[in-house]
Amino acid sequence: MYLSRFLSIHALWVTVSSVMQPYPLVWGHYDLCKTQIYTEEGKVWDYMACQPESTDMTKYLKVKLDPPDITCGDPPETFCAMGNPYMCNNECDASTPELAHPPELMFDFEGRHPSTFWQSATWKEYPKPLQVNITLSWSKTIELTDNIVITFESGRPDQMILEKSLDYGRTWQPYQYYATDCLDAFHMDPKSVKDLSQHTVLEIICTEEYSTGYTTNSKIIHFEIKDRFAFFAGPRLRNMASLYGQLDTTKKLRDFFTVTDLRIRLLRPAVGEIFVDELHLARYFYAISDIKVRGRCKCNLHATVCVYDNSKLTCECEHNTTGPDCGKCKKNYQGRPWSPGSYLPIPKGTANTCIPSISSIGNPPKFNRIWPNISSLEVSNPKQANVCDNELLHCQNGGTCHNNVRCLCPAAYTGILCEKLRCEEAGSCGSDSGQGAPPYGSPALLLLTTLLGTASPLVF
Repeated sequence: MYLSRFLSIHALWVTVSSVMQPYPLVWGHYDLCKTQIYTEEGKVWDYMACQPESTDMTKYLKVKLDPPDITCGDPPETFCAMGNPYMCNNECDASTPELAHPPELMFDFEGRHPSTFWQSATWKEYPKPLQVNITLSWSKTIELTDNIVITFESGRPDQMILEKSLDYGRTWQPYQYYATDCLDAFHMDPKSVKDLSQHTVLEIICTEEYSTGYTTNSKIIHFEIKDRFAFFAGPRLRNMASLYGQLDTTKKLRDFFTVTDLRIRLLRPAVGEIFVDELHLARYFYAISDIKVRGRCKCNLHATVCVYDNSKLTCECEHNTTGPDCGKCKKNYQGRPWSPGSYLPIPKGTANTCIPSISSIGNPPKFNRIWPNISSLEVSNPKQANVCDNELLHCQNGGTCHNNVRCLCPAAYTGILCEKLRCEEAGSCGSDSGQGAPPYGSPALLLLTTLLGTASPLVF
């Protein structure tokens, strides 16, 4: 009988331990995690979930060109001015800083000046295709929060594909196709994001909207993130709770806005006409003055901060999680399977904190004859359990931990965790005692008391 009762109490201890979290995560909400958002009233705190603030992610990327020698200037060459394709006296020279156009000028921050740009070699080897792959890598999973914007200093390309990778460039999937003639270039009917809906938001489309050829007022290409958000959050993105709910429950939607790498595949430069002018091939090239990618580190809703150190982005994980994306529980905190945080229930979400493994807590608790007085809680191996400095068992009401074995309590409190008022032990607590602490400290201890309060006295 005693054995069966011991097993029952041990199981109950395991159950109760899952809710014994340090304040204020006892009930698993995001009370500590908040992020700043912009509203019509200005900048305010949003307590919806635990995630880093959205930022310009081009500060943290590495860029790679394929072929690697496609940048103009080695050897020096002349090219034609934009807007006047027959004035071909501009020079690109990699050995002269004022005339060089290296890849990093796609992301320079000195006022984002349009005169600084990367440029490819000209199309001198026509009819061989002039094709370039520009790969942007973060060595980290990121979540896109705004439109991807590419500003061309040449005409926008006649054919281009924007691709994404979720596995650090091992495999690629198309994000969007761009062409002056989608049917001819990619065997796809032309569409725009406005033709999509909630049900087709993940459809990969070809658009002719951004491939209007060689004119000075047509420099920018978009990949519309916000327009896709608007299908769930409304035209002005005022109902972000609805969007968060969809992202929380639909993995494919969440993955759609998640990348580790982006690739811009430039397949055909802006010709502006049906035929290529073979007598003036120096007028055909690619040039990009700016790329904007806004997003945040993916931390699985377990971090508010993402740090950049040694050319690497890493989440500062909370909730007893670890890993570059907070994608697993810490050692000794695997009391239940790891789970990402959740936006639900709105508005505070659920942290899904990793809880200690039973083996890390020590042996199950013993209870003496003063059952069910929780202040008499003891642990059979205190040095193993680190009684007063454990995620589950921690000093309360201002108590301090002594040698990881016992709590040193303020004058008004007693108990192994300083969870009990001394006046209660003396039987002198009155309604006007002025002591406002609950008799058993934390809600977890109160819950344990309630659950065990009707049990019979036991001795082990």
